[in-house]
Amino acid sequence: MSVLVEKADLSLRYTGHYNEVKDLLMQNSADIINAGRKKALQDFVLQGIPTRVNENYKYTNLQPHFYPDFKFIHLREPAEVDLNAVFRCDVPQLDTYLAFIFNGWYYEKNHQTINLPDNVILSGLEEISFERPEYLEKYGRLADTATDPLVALNTAFAKDGYFLYVPKNTVLEKPIQIINFLQSEKDAFVTQRNFIYIEEGADVKIINCDHTLNLNKYLNNSVTEIFIGPNASFEYYALQNQHNNTTSLNSVFIHQQKDTKVTTLNSSLHGGLIRNNLNIILDGENSSANLFGMAFIDRSQHVDNFTRVIHAKPHCQSNQIYKTVLDDNSTGAFSGRIHVMRDAQKTNAFQRSNNLLLSDKAIMQAKPQLIIDADDVKCSHGATIGQIDEEALFYIRSRGIEEKQARLMLMNAFAHEVIQQIKVIPLRNRIDELVEKRLKGEVARCHECAYNCES
Repeated sequence: MSVLVEKADLSLRYTGHYNEVKDLLMQNSADIINAGRKKALQDFVLQGIPTRVNENYKYTNLQPHFYPDFKFIHLREPAEVDLNAVFRCDVPQLDTYLAFIFNGWYYEKNHQTINLPDNVILSGLEEISFERPEYLEKYGRLADTATDPLVALNTAFAKDGYFLYVPKNTVLEKPIQIINFLQSEKDAFVTQRNFIYIEEGADVKIINCDHTLNLNKYLNNSVTEIFIGPNASFEYYALQNQHNNTTSLNSVFIHQQKDTKVTTLNSSLHGGLIRNNLNIILDGENSSANLFGMAFIDRSQHVDNFTRVIHAKPHCQSNQIYKTVLDDNSTGAFSGRIHVMRDAQKTNAFQRSNNLLLSDKAIMQAKPQLIIDADDVKCSHGATIGQIDEEALFYIRSRGIEEKQARLMLMNAFAHEVIQQIKVIPLRNRIDELVEKRLKGEVARCHECAYNCES
């Protein structure tokens, strides 16, 4: 009973705060943003902050991470650093269209520096909701507030984030790089809402980078909705590199129409608690979705990857490979769900989770799932959790290689299957380097952070 009361009290703190700032949230927000707030709050009240009782969150205890007395960032704040002078995800050779998000708000000076083709729109969500609301009205919402309390809380508090529109048959020669910075003089709760629309025949790559700029506690609740038009190609790379006082909650929803190709790759290199929700629906024939993920965690860090792939139309293919390396007292989780609907004949769907434990105290939990309502499909799923193969280690050492180096070689080989899926070569090379440093134990903090955070 005490747990239930505690849960209710914690949820009431957030609903109470919403009622206190409701007028502020409504102020200067477009009708299309405000329209979803009331239902979202109701849905949050019904669900509350997720606990392990919630099947989708059974491996991640979020409750303690909502307790701090956060400063809620509901208004745009001036950036206190020169965002153009700090790192670019540690990839100096990377040639991209570069934009910044500061505490969940689109950086006002992006327009002066990004230089995208004239027909491509990259803007703040708040700005576009006033100037071009038809984009948001036409495609509605992928993120359902009734089924996920984090999405409900995000929708209730949403003010800004980024909006990207790429018109028909546009091929962007360079990736768009979004760098999300967190910096506040107090522990902060940040809400970010993003919307991406890729029209028919377009080809787009996005690199999303998360960084923290000081040692305060942060809880960042982000939702991204992505619509992919027919015959379009989309690659989405996420690099998470935040300090141990950060709780990062990310929900990405992707809707694919016919003949589309989507690749997502999530690299969790550093962070306190990371929860990645990836939801994809293949809603057009002959579409493909490739989902890759890797995480390298130690000390008391926790990474939980949750994927849900819905095959709604026939002749589609999905492939998932997620790998996690755990050391010290770290914990990890992978839950992957594939749902092949009745009309989705000739589906090919595959899923694999491989996990490597480097200590006796590290814990990994994996739950692959298949729901098949069609009869002419090829589907498989599996998960492995284990330690370094001693026979392979012996074989390498028998070639004259010392044990420490031999273990590093095996761990690098374990991660390489995912790293090689990165099609942006400078990014692949840099992540390969960062992974090697991480496995060597050389990166005990966010890599090469300009602010020298030691946590």
